[in-house]
Amino acid sequence: MTPFRTIIAAAFVAVSAAPAMAEKLSLNAISQYLNRLDTAKAPFTQVNDDGTISTGTIYLKRPGRARFEYNAPTKALVVAGSSQVAIFDGKSNAGPQQYPLKQTPLNLILARNVDLSRAQMVVGHKYDGTATTVIAQDPENPDIGTIELKFTSNPTELRQWIITDNTGSKTTVILGEMSKGTPLGSSLFSITVATKEWSR
Repeated sequence: MTPFRTIIAAAFVAVSAAPAMAEKLSLNAISQYLNRLDTAKAPFTQVNDDGTISTGTIYLKRPGRARFEYNAPTKALVVAGSSQVAIFDGKSNAGPQQYPLKQTPLNLILARNVDLSRAQMVVGHKYDGTATTVIAQDPENPDIGTIELKFTSNPTELRQWIITDNTGSKTTVILGEMSKGTPLGSSLFSITVATKEWSR
């Protein structure tokens, strides 16, 4: 698995007890929740397609910005900002790999206006008695893969996402307690600043 598949495919999920009076969430309710998610910080555990596990901290600042800091022994960093995603891989002596954010499934939740009701965006919407799962794709770039988002209700919380890339590889992230509304400086999401820090 490439660093791109392993790292950018990751984010969010906490295994938690089902809340009382759980119910299936509508696509409109989920869209509203994501659009209200301004800044957030949370620890995460990432399970890769090959079974390896890594941990770290995720920072979000919508729209368009995210940062994944990985704990040792994993030496990696992912920064999304300025419409680009940069992946810093400690196993490589080269500079960061960069991709347009719009070409990654991460763009679906970092968009300025998340609208899951868009035609051909949602390809799955189900409820298992505990959580609501939505499987989404970019209608304009369906070949980049899908993102499977899992939410609990009362209150609505994003608990997990699983990204399946165009080869079928899956990456899951389990999210710890999310802190919302935390002030996050713009430098956290600067690829230029991250490149300087990484090269030290």
